[in-house]
Amino acid sequence: MLKKFFLNFLSSFIGAWVALGLFCVAFIIVIVAIVGKIGISQADQSGSVKKNSVMTIDLSGVIVEREQPAEFDYIQALQGNIEAPMTLTSLTKSIREAADNKDIRMIYLKCGATEAGMATLRALRDELQTFKLSGKKIYAYGDAYSLPDYYVASVADSLFVNPDGVVAVNGMSGGTLYFKDLLDKLGIQIQIVKVGTFKSAVEPYISNQMSDPARAQLDTLYGNLWSQISQEICESRKIKKSVLNSLINKDYLQLQDGNFAVAHNLADKAVYERTMDARIADALGVDEEKVNFVDHNVVAMASPDVSFGKKKRIAVLYATGEIMEGSKTGINCEVLVPIITELADDDDVVGLVLRVNSPGGSVFGSEQIAEALAYFQSQDKPLAVSMGDYAASGGYWISCHANRIFADPMTITGSIGIFGMIPNIEGLVKKIGVTPQFISTNPEADFPSLLRPMTDAQLAAMQKMIEVGYDKFITRVATGRKMSKQKVEAIAEGRVWDGATAKKLGLVDQLGSLADACEWVKGQVKKDGKDNLEIEYLPQLEPSFWDIVRISATSDAKIALIKQTAEFVPEAAYAVEVANILRRRSLQARIVPIFFN
Repeated sequence: MLKKFFLNFLSSFIGAWVALGLFCVAFIIVIVAIVGKIGISQADQSGSVKKNSVMTIDLSGVIVEREQPAEFDYIQALQGNIEAPMTLTSLTKSIREAADNKDIRMIYLKCGATEAGMATLRALRDELQTFKLSGKKIYAYGDAYSLPDYYVASVADSLFVNPDGVVAVNGMSGGTLYFKDLLDKLGIQIQIVKVGTFKSAVEPYISNQMSDPARAQLDTLYGNLWSQISQEICESRKIKKSVLNSLINKDYLQLQDGNFAVAHNLADKAVYERTMDARIADALGVDEEKVNFVDHNVVAMASPDVSFGKKKRIAVLYATGEIMEGSKTGINCEVLVPIITELADDDDVVGLVLRVNSPGGSVFGSEQIAEALAYFQSQDKPLAVSMGDYAASGGYWISCHANRIFADPMTITGSIGIFGMIPNIEGLVKKIGVTPQFISTNPEADFPSLLRPMTDAQLAAMQKMIEVGYDKFITRVATGRKMSKQKVEAIAEGRVWDGATAKKLGLVDQLGSLADACEWVKGQVKKDGKDNLEIEYLPQLEPSFWDIVRISATSDAKIALIKQTAEFVPEAAYAVEVANILRRRSLQARIVPIFFN
């Protein structure tokens, strides 16, 4: 109880000054939203599908897996970013609708600084490739292409760049923030017990630099991903990989203008954006004023979701984010387990696809979800897993017993290992003038304590518990994947793998999409004579108060937010990260998310 009190107190203490600084700004946003208009703005609702429509996709900003109820995000609010992110589900739905809708004649990609996982980008890219089979064209334009949006846009029939713009494709890089110095200044010591040479998720809290094993595995991972990405770009643009790498390494491609990109076939023409409407009209063979540009969200909303009664159906259950009990935006076993149990007991649900996009998290939460999935399978119903950007550590824990596992070649998976992370905040409580006093009936009554370092005996006991947990993880993977423990141990140690390599190692059954996983489950069910199955997507979404605020706020409110809060961003980011550290359970199966440039 005392431990929980101090965790809650310190989390609140660290974030308190951030919350106070934001209160007035948040209040302004709410007032503007209410006075303005509740619901989606006119700009978002503008346009409808009619003759000679062109569906526009704005490839800028964040793309997430699926809509989720949003919690108030300190960092996004401080940056003035309160827009709801684009989702892969909405994008793919709109692209499929555009392919089938006779009034939509083209897709127009407006590119610039997309942020998304590589598996998400590849799924979007594949959907656009399929769209082209309809005989309709894709045009793409960008003032400055980053690698993520250029990777997607390279499928376009015609790719345009601003003459003064740039194709900033320069290979792959990424990194992790290290917090040891910050924690030292706060008086917080993170005590670590772990198993796995490559289990590097703990490093940012106990070191200021990346270890050799962590660097080695990421070097291999980046190399494999870049090989796949560059190959697909070169196939679409009809250039050699050696030429692309030479442009990057020798010519500093990211410093060259749009005309250079055109000269080397990375773009088709260097033009100014103001000319694009006329070019699109010309391609459609109509006058410019007759072209109807419509946002992809409008197209997605035009195709309503299926309403289910007592129909035989397959459930697609999304498990997205960090595995953390009590979380509203991540994977919360307290929410997911009842859903899985209900699906298992529902005779009209004949199969399940678990869509996993998670770097892992709580070992306890992972095991609760895994047990519920085992119960689902015990009802003689097929279970497939479809992996997104991540299905690593705890994300792999909940996946490995599926009847069939699908992954994207650029999924990051594996990381079979666990660790314990126990904060010692003795230095912090002294800094803030708190002097705790204890009375205990037994020497270990308050173990593990947040207020003093662990003894050697306590560390040894924790290490033993971690090793037992690691053996349980290894055994679980060996049983689920029908491999020997020795074979699993050889590819475990916390090491991450790309999806293509994971398939070769036996951690994945098939390279494929969410749609492929659904088709596989349908195939298993149809053997029992059940046809005409519908797909139900879960969990059902209920918008939070913050969702309403960020949808409703006018542009003026967002600009005011940016002006008033920009100076607080760095300090707030660090404070919130420390608060997150203190909130997590001590036993974790998690990787540090990898950010690509």
